[in-house]
Amino acid sequence: MLYKLIYMFHTDYSFLNVFRYITFRTIYATLTALLISLLLGYWIIPRLRRLQIGQYIRENGPPNHKDKVGTPTMGGFFILISILISAILWVEPKNLYIWLVLLVTLLFGAIGFLDDYLKVIRKSSKGLRAWSKFSMQAGIAALAGIILYNHTGFDSRLSFPFFKNFLPDLGMGYIILVVLVVVGASNAVNLTDGLDGLAIGPIIIAFLSFLVFSYLAGHIKIAQYLQIPYVSGAGELSVICGAVVGAGMGFLWYNTYPAQVFMGDAGSLSLGAALGMIAVICKQEITLILVGGLFVVEAMSVILQISYFKITGGKRVFRMAPIHHHFELKGWPEPKVTIRFWIIAIMLALLSMSTLKLR
Repeated sequence: MLYKLIYMFHTDYSFLNVFRYITFRTIYATLTALLISLLLGYWIIPRLRRLQIGQYIRENGPPNHKDKVGTPTMGGFFILISILISAILWVEPKNLYIWLVLLVTLLFGAIGFLDDYLKVIRKSSKGLRAWSKFSMQAGIAALAGIILYNHTGFDSRLSFPFFKNFLPDLGMGYIILVVLVVVGASNAVNLTDGLDGLAIGPIIIAFLSFLVFSYLAGHIKIAQYLQIPYVSGAGELSVICGAVVGAGMGFLWYNTYPAQVFMGDAGSLSLGAALGMIAVICKQEITLILVGGLFVVEAMSVILQISYFKITGGKRVFRMAPIHHHFELKGWPEPKVTIRFWIIAIMLALLSMSTLKLR
């Protein structure tokens, strides 16, 4: 909204016209969120430490993770605050998609906070029961899907990369798709958040990808040229993506190995939900599987491990799941696992970009 106040004077000062461009506002949303995140981290982390809001480490986790006990957690809060402030300053306030993404992000953050509160502060619980958590997540995602489905002009057809003319109309089933994408992305990111810097790096990479996707989807001429679905107003989501990238970089400053703070469920669940919601609005739901391929692999490793364990009566596919723990137990140092997973995330993001021309 700050840009609206500044833009009021563009008739007197022509150089202020630059504030109406999405690209310009995206850059400054990124820088604003980065600065706020750095400042909040500097202020909040010592206070979390004094309040003894430290990380809970499961008993059956990797042995070297015992050293992480007591490291401040719930750092996802200063990520969310940074995103929210930056968005309010730089987005177009009349854009429904912006508020829908922010609403979903904050509500999933509230679920994560409750889970963190039970695990970290009360110390008498392992957090929310899985059924309760999934029910709340599905309810929020379904509400977002209903709002989208009933929003005038929003297309309920599903877009497939590589197939420009294959656009099946899901009708009311589109709401179910929204639930699957948002809840799936949220929990996949949550499962990835197990090593210092492991989750936030791919999150930054994924949101950089969707910064591009949302800008292209909201630009009618480019969308027509690339033969991708045009979504009026989706370009504003670039500003949100930029804010997440900036806030993520600020958080990574403190979360890099050895981490001074962890994001907790409040951060991972909310950022995953935001990513899924943006993918849905940009009509890149299928592409999200490629962009967030690392998150998908992490989630599938857990599903495979649990399923195989139950079927075989105690045998395992991996030494430990999620899969990043498997490589830890094979002897890979934690920073090596993290950086190699980042490299994979970058490769997948680049592959996803190639789908824009392969249609």
